[in-house]
Amino acid sequence: MKITILCVGKIKERYWNEAIAEYTKRLSRYCSLQIREMADEATPDNASPALEAQILDTEGRRLLKYIDSNSGAGSCVIALAIEGKKMNSVQLSAKIDSLAVSGCSHILFLIGGSLGLSEQVLKRADLKLSFSDMTFPHQLMRVILLEQIYRSFRILHHEPYHK
Repeated sequence: MKITILCVGKIKERYWNEAIAEYTKRLSRYCSLQIREMADEATPDNASPALEAQILDTEGRRLLKYIDSNSGAGSCVIALAIEGKKMNSVQLSAKIDSLAVSGCSHILFLIGGSLGLSEQVLKRADLKLSFSDMTFPHQLMRVILLEQIYRSFRILHHEPYHK
């Protein structure tokens, strides 16, 4: 299976990059993983709702362009969104397994920038997934997502992993 994590924004801090590298290495046993970063727009403090909408639209168009040119019939798009479906680790592993069984060979996970994902991107997603009602920085969310994908594959392969 191929997994692409499509993110808005770059990781600058060494400790986040080290964690991402560790989970990328661990996941190489189970899937072909790609992490693609899209440019984020500068969001000034106290930005107006109109400016925030414009920023979301610009970032969203970049994401949709990538999705449209890199997904095919065997692809599934999963957007990380607070209002999405909540799953525990076992349920996420079962979802990944059911997607594979139903012919999905490429899962694209989407992580928005500081303002989240545009409405157009959320509409394009096959599934909206929520990790919490809380908001997390996109750098941390990338690490959390990678850890949960790794945990999912360990569960699917009946391999031990701490609980």
